Amino acid sequence: MSWQDYLPGDIAELYEVHDYRHAAAILKNEFPVEFDEICAALRAFRLTEQNVKEPGGSESAIPKRFSDILRPMGWHEKKLNAKVIVDDHEFAHDSHYVDYLKGRVAFDLEWNSKDQTYDRDLYAFRAFFEYEKISVGVLATRSNDLDPWFKELGIYSKYGASTTQMGKLLPRLDAGRNGGCPVLVFGITTKLIEKK
Repeated sequence: MSWQDYLPGDIAELYEVHDYRHAAAILKNEFPVEFDEICAALRAFRLTEQNVKEPGGSESAIPKRFSDILRPMGWHEKKLNAKVIVDDHEFAHDSHYVDYLKGRVAFDLEWNSKDQTYDRDLYAFRAFFEYEKISVGVLATRSNDLDPWFKELGIYSKYGASTTQMGKLLPRLDAGRNGGCPVLVFGITTKLIEKK
């Protein structure tokens, strides 16, 4: 079976989807509440020309839209704090924050950060997974399908090649930077652009 057997058809049509280590099956079968809530957020999310043109600052309108949906359902930002003891020497093993965590599901959104942010995200997923805090990670990011639209709007330089987009994420996942953590990826496409 493939991820298409687990995700609703409307989600599969709106997003570019990539499934690593059977994440879609795990999410749907083991965490149905979290699965439904993520699907609700993905269905509700839309892009506007104004969203992509306005300056981002600490948090642009894009992540705020996801937060407005997920936070009221109990999804919270979380950092892993772990200590490792080796021959009586204690080492801190902290992780980067995960944007949204509920139960054993982590969800991160990367819209327009430096592409090295993916290394942080995948390391956090891996650490949370290895310390038995999550069973699956979900990541939403820009599909390269949006590039022609950005060029048409004259803002492609703002969303350049060294920022978070699918072309920078997939090679990292293919190289196994998520460790054993199953990861489901949703690429935000032109089908999510809200028409005026």
